[in-house]
Amino acid sequence: MQPKILLTPEQIQRRVREIGHQISRDYAGKNLMLICVLQNGFVFAADLIRAIDIPVMCQFVQPQRKANAGDASHVQIHYGPEFDVKGKDIVLVEGLIQSGHTTEFLLHTVLSWGAASAKIAALIDKQTARRVPVQPDYMGFILDETFIVGYGMGDPNYGRNLPHIQTERG
Repeated sequence: MQPKILLTPEQIQRRVREIGHQISRDYAGKNLMLICVLQNGFVFAADLIRAIDIPVMCQFVQPQRKANAGDASHVQIHYGPEFDVKGKDIVLVEGLIQSGHTTEFLLHTVLSWGAASAKIAALIDKQTARRVPVQPDYMGFILDETFIVGYGMGDPNYGRNLPHIQTERG
């Protein structure tokens, strides 16, 4: 089966610019920090930060799900170097939100670190996979496909460099 292109580069770039303009309006005069959630968010974050026309800081986190005895939703966060969110308005930048467990955990974590506010920007929202009630404040597209590749997302060995988003390769 041939892969199907779900979102063209033009569709993606148009929506990223719209989200960037909205964030610029919403955070004008504020202390804005984007936190890019690796790995799926790196291409989206790079384009989004260029679409924001107000001062913005950028940091990165790489959450990894580790199952502990009796707690399958435990998440560890890896990042470096340590950064300060105290008093800053945070926008978590995700390429893809599925179950929402990691996103919910990250929201609670940055707020517990003293962030003034925390919102979510997600390029792709798989609402049918949601297990916790989180919703992106800035959303690109809703997709229900089980597995997608392209625009920084997908299999680490295939497709992250594609300028579009498509279904899994055939």
